[in-house]
Amino acid sequence: MTVMYLGVRYIGMIYAIICVLVYVPTISVTDTVSHIMSDAIEYINDVANIMLGVIMIVRLYAMYQKSRRMLIFLVVVFLAIRITIGVMIAITVSRFVVEERVFSGNYECTVALGGSVLQVLNYITWILLTVWEVLTLCLTVWIALKHFRELRQQSSEGIIMDCFTILMKTHVTYFASFVVLTCIELIGYLSPTISVSSYSTETQIYSGFSEIFMLVQMFILGPRLILSIREYHARLVAQSDAATAVASINFQESVSVN
Repeated sequence: MTVMYLGVRYIGMIYAIICVLVYVPTISVTDTVSHIMSDAIEYINDVANIMLGVIMIVRLYAMYQKSRRMLIFLVVVFLAIRITIGVMIAITVSRFVVEERVFSGNYECTVALGGSVLQVLNYITWILLTVWEVLTLCLTVWIALKHFRELRQQSSEGIIMDCFTILMKTHVTYFASFVVLTCIELIGYLSPTISVSSYSTETQIYSGFSEIFMLVQMFILGPRLILSIREYHARLVAQSDAATAVASINFQESVSVN
């Protein structure tokens, strides 16, 4: 999991640098460089989503007490979605259209989607990603509610900081950021100004906010899904050590009394 955490973080740094080079108007690049960087953005986005999906599968696998059926179900659904998205990304990248323009005296090349078919592929990709996020959220909420119900039946004292409480907090925060990003993308899809004109001020502002929220959601809140597990493990060890110490003291007192 440490490798996954560092991988997502460093990929995010590379992604941010490329986005600055692509979207800042004052930085001039040739059409070849612009095309390469746009391809890199698409593939880095895909790789980061795959890594976050693997992290989510590991979390759900642990929450469902290492259920083999749940693991098989998640892997099959995830592979079906990722293979479909991978094919559509390859088609989209192969049909990028390079457009040239002059902005404030600087020669600039931008890459845009060519044709309505590619727009449809982009919509399908967004829908599949949404389906996966909603599915993982529903599975997380369901097992958490089931777990809390079992705790009430088995223990009257309760647990102050349970594993599922920590995992639910990070997952809800991550999903909330995904909802915000989804709403921003919906605005871009439904707005005639943004979808038609890629050079207007509104479109440039929209693209900037969209990239910022994507960076936060994928490369900051995403790795938090791993840190929450470490936080739980550290608190669990601390509570276990404290309980062991109390039990040892009680045992010594009982021996001395006898």
